[in-house]
Amino acid sequence: MGGIMKYKYRHFNEFIYHVFLILFGVIMLYPLIWMFFSALKPNVEIFKNISLIPQTWTFENYISGWQGISGVTYGRFFANSFLIVFFAVIGNLLSCSLAAYAFSKLQFPLKNIWFMLMLGTLMLPIHVKLIPQYIMYNQFGWVNTYLPLIVPKFLATDGFFVFLMTQFMRALPKEIDEAAIMDGCNEFSMYAKIIMPLSVPTLVTTSIFTFLWTWNDFFSQMIYINDVKKFTISIALRQFVDAMGHSSWGGLFAMSTLSLVPLFLMFVIFQNYLVEGITAGSVKG
Repeated sequence: MGGIMKYKYRHFNEFIYHVFLILFGVIMLYPLIWMFFSALKPNVEIFKNISLIPQTWTFENYISGWQGISGVTYGRFFANSFLIVFFAVIGNLLSCSLAAYAFSKLQFPLKNIWFMLMLGTLMLPIHVKLIPQYIMYNQFGWVNTYLPLIVPKFLATDGFFVFLMTQFMRALPKEIDEAAIMDGCNEFSMYAKIIMPLSVPTLVTTSIFTFLWTWNDFFSQMIYINDVKKFTISIALRQFVDAMGHSSWGGLFAMSTLSLVPLFLMFVIFQNYLVEGITAGSVKG
């Protein structure tokens, strides 16, 4: 009898737990759900109709929103964002993995001090670096180009990813390194043929976070880009909101919904690698 009661009690707790998670998930997703349905409402109905379901269904917001601004469509803005994201991902994978390999597998003078300095950059606010960087990029002639957003990624400036990869590579068995050396591998061969294939989870994690952070970046892109034809999704969405009050909320919600699709697909497809990369890089090492 006691076993039956314990069994029922455990299942009741699991039921309450899952109900709580579902309710919490609905609360967290409600703003996105509201935005999705608002994109299907006429502009005059968005803030007048408190119901989630539109009284009048329309795709006009998607059609008018896609036409963009100043004759530049959102197809161009999406292409610009994908271009920056592509090079940002490639740059972080190459530079951060090389830096992590050096910190985790190589021996060089002041290694621990350099590693501590790298970790110190994680605590440095972006606003502290903003003015010196802008002056430097302006002298280079890089303002109103994508170079300030791409070139730093090839110089391992994202310390978080260097730290993540370093911890993951440190957790790899040393016997693998010793066997590779006995087989005649040099340092670069070991990095390219052994360490990188074994580091796929943390590489995918780096790719996902770089994709998310670069795609959603508004501040840096707003600072360095001022040509409409070079606008990214983040900057273009801001143009729907007019300071004079003539805002196209329907178009804003429609294009915002479309801008979330790549992020959603990226996470759904690679979520297993994401969890594995984070846990392996933080627990082990």
